[in-house]
Amino acid sequence: MTISFGQAARERLVPRSRGIDPGLVRWVVPLSDFHLRASIAVSDIQRAVAFYEGKLGLRALQSGPSAKIADGSRVYGSGGGPALNVYQSVTAGKSRATMAVWYVDDIEQVVGELTAAGVEFARYDEFDHDAKGITARAGGGRIAWFQDPDGNTFAIEADA
Repeated sequence: MTISFGQAARERLVPRSRGIDPGLVRWVVPLSDFHLRASIAVSDIQRAVAFYEGKLGLRALQSGPSAKIADGSRVYGSGGGPALNVYQSVTAGKSRATMAVWYVDDIEQVVGELTAAGVEFARYDEFDHDAKGITARAGGGRIAWFQDPDGNTFAIEADA
């Protein structure tokens, strides 16, 4: 499939300053122009709601279906807009990677508040964590990881 853009769009998407003639570009999908959300599979939407709303303090902006489950998904807001899709699925908890990261100004405060709400922070053998579970981040700054009830991993990060 070829997606074609008009001359003005080609020039906007592939500026001449990059040394690329926009006339040679056959297709470009400008994903940087669109909002991005993380999608997280969970095994039990009600248990997930208790965690994401009750422990993380996220506000559901929308609820709806997930596959054959009438009320099996939520869209949560963060940072002023929709940021996290949580949906019930048999694929829940299959990834060991960090699924999403919250960038905060005061990691000590945020980790302390989440811990008080019942969130448990992970500690990995290859890192030296402080008493709260915070460790140095590669490239500078600090990071702390936690998991939802399905084992999906999230992080809190700060530059200082």
